Amino acid sequence: MSRFEPLALLALLASPAAAFWRLPCKSPIVVERLDPIVSPGAVSGHAHTIMGGNGFAPTMDYNSTQASTCSSCTVTGDNSNYWVPNLYYQAEDGHFESVDQVGGATVYYLQRGDTGEQLQAFPPGFRMISGSPNKRSSGDDFASQAISYNCLGTSNAETGGFPDYNCPSGLRQQVFFPSCWNGKDLDSSDHKSHMSFPTTEFNNGPCPADFPVHFISLFYEITWDTNAFADRWYGDKQPFVLSMGDPTGYGSHGDFIMGWEEDHLQRAIDSCTNLSGRVEDCAEFTLIPDSQAEGCYIGSVIDEQITGTLTELPGCNPVQDGPDDAEAVTDCTTASIDATATITFKDLTSQGWAYDGCGTDNYYDRILTGYSTSEADMTNEVCVELCDNKGFTVAGTEYSDECYCGNSIPDAGAPIPGVPGNCKMACAGDASEMCGGAAGISLYTKCTGGTCVNANVGVSVAQNASVPTGWTYTGCYTDTVFPRSLPNWSNFNGDSMSNSACATFCEGEGFTLAGTEYSGQCFCGDALAGSSVADESQCSMACTGSAKEVCGGAGVLSVWRHVSVGSSRAMKRHLREHQERKRAW
Repeated sequence: MSRFEPLALLALLASPAAAFWRLPCKSPIVVERLDPIVSPGAVSGHAHTIMGGNGFAPTMDYNSTQASTCSSCTVTGDNSNYWVPNLYYQAEDGHFESVDQVGGATVYYLQRGDTGEQLQAFPPGFRMISGSPNKRSSGDDFASQAISYNCLGTSNAETGGFPDYNCPSGLRQQVFFPSCWNGKDLDSSDHKSHMSFPTTEFNNGPCPADFPVHFISLFYEITWDTNAFADRWYGDKQPFVLSMGDPTGYGSHGDFIMGWEEDHLQRAIDSCTNLSGRVEDCAEFTLIPDSQAEGCYIGSVIDEQITGTLTELPGCNPVQDGPDDAEAVTDCTTASIDATATITFKDLTSQGWAYDGCGTDNYYDRILTGYSTSEADMTNEVCVELCDNKGFTVAGTEYSDECYCGNSIPDAGAPIPGVPGNCKMACAGDASEMCGGAAGISLYTKCTGGTCVNANVGVSVAQNASVPTGWTYTGCYTDTVFPRSLPNWSNFNGDSMSNSACATFCEGEGFTLAGTEYSGQCFCGDALAGSSVADESQCSMACTGSAKEVCGGAGVLSVWRHVSVGSSRAMKRHLREHQERKRAW
C-alpha cells in the first residue's frame, strides 16, 4: 500500500478498531502572518490560514482558547486552533496572486493505537508542529512522509510535493502529526522534539519507549482552488508557491494548539468508535450550524496585504527552490502588530448608536420592515442617519449597499452573542468597513439613557471567575426586571452566589444562558428578552459567595453562555418541561 493512500481508506483498513471522526472547520478565522507557537507576540515570518476558536492571538495559552466565544469548526467545545501556510500563484511576470481556499479545513481525529492500547487526549497547554517550512526536497523519513498532496479530480497517486499537472477539482494539502508524546513537555524548543512518530509507520503502530503516551492521531486536509489558474501555466514547472516562498511543496507544515476541554476530548476518544467518520454519529458531540461556524472570525492585527495581487510574498520570503533547504532572509522591513486593528465593525457610539452584532435576515421575510433603500455610497453611518431621520431606532446594512430600518430586532434574526457573524461584505461607500453580507445584516440600535456600548463580538472577558467546563462569558447586559430578561430564577439566591454556582444550576436545568445580578441573584434562560449590552463597568458588584468575582450589578446581568452542550441537554429540558406539566395538573 502506498504511503500516500487516501487517509479515509486507511482509516477503514488499518484495523477493526481504527475509528475516526472528521471535524469540519468551515472557514478561516483569519489569514495573517501570525504564529503564536513559533513567533509568540511577534509577526510571523510567513502567512498562514488559521481555523478554530476566535481566542487566537499573537500570544496565547490554553486559557486564551477557552476565552473563545465562537469557532469556525462545528463541534461545540473544541476551541483549538489549526493552521497551515497559505498558497499563491506566481505569474510569469513575477507577481503573486492568492489562491482561494475551498472552505476551511477537515481535521481528522484518528484512533490509531496499537492493539488493545488506550489512546489519550491532548492535555491543556499542549501544542505541536509537523513539517518544516525550510524543507525543499523529498525524503523517506516519517516526517517527510507525513506531508502529502492529493490532486483532486484525477486518479493520480498522492505526492510528497506539488504535482506538475493541473488538478481539476483543486489541490488538497495534507499534514499528518506525530502521535507519541514524551509524557512531560507540553512544548519544546523546536516545537517537535517532545513528540515522535510511531515506530513502524508515520500514521500507525506502537510508540517508542521514550515517548510512551499515545495520543489520538491528528491529520489536516486543506483544499485550494488551483484549477482557477488552469489556463495560466507557463514554462516547464508548476506555478504555485507556499507563503514562505516554497515552489516545491515539501516545506508544507501544520501547527496545532490544544483547545478542547480535556475530559470532553477523552470521552469522545473513548466513545466515538463509529467507522463512518461522521461527527453526527458521535453522541458526545453537539454541532453548531455551518452558517454560525462560517460567521466566526477575528480582525487583522497587522496592517499589510495578504490576499489579492501582490508584487512580492508577505514578509521576507523570496522564492527558493531546492534541493537544499531555504535560507532565512533578514535584511528587510518587517511589519508590526497593531492591537487596535482587531475591531470587525464600525464604532458609531460617538453618534449615539451602538453595534448589536451581525444578525440574520430573510429575503422573503425581512427582520426590519419600517424603511429600506439601496445606495451606491452606502456606509453604516449613512444608514444610521437615514433611519434616525425617519424616526426609527434600529438600523441595519446588508449586501454592501442596502439599508433597512425598524424599531426592534425579532428573535429570529437577532445576533448570537459573541459571534461576529457573516457580515463580511465591504460597504459600497467605504471599503474599510463592513455592511452585512448575503443574509447577514449589520445591526445598530439607537442609544438611550446615557449608555452607549457596542456588543461584545470578540473573546470573552475573564471576570476572575471559575465556571464549569463549556461555559464562556458573554458580557454585561441590562435586565428588564419586569419581566426578567432571563425568566427562570435559581433556588439558592443569597449568600452563596458565584458565577460557577449559577452556571452549574442553569446547566442542570437544561438552560444555555446563566446570569448573575446584584451580587446574589441567579437567572437562567435560553434567550435574553428585551435586553441590551451594557458597559462592563456597570457589572461591578462582588459575588456574595466569591468576593474575587463580579456578579452583575443593579439592573444588569453578568451573562454566561453554554458552548459545550452535552447530549443530555435535550433530555434535561424534556424532564424539566414534563415536571412543569405535572405541577400544572
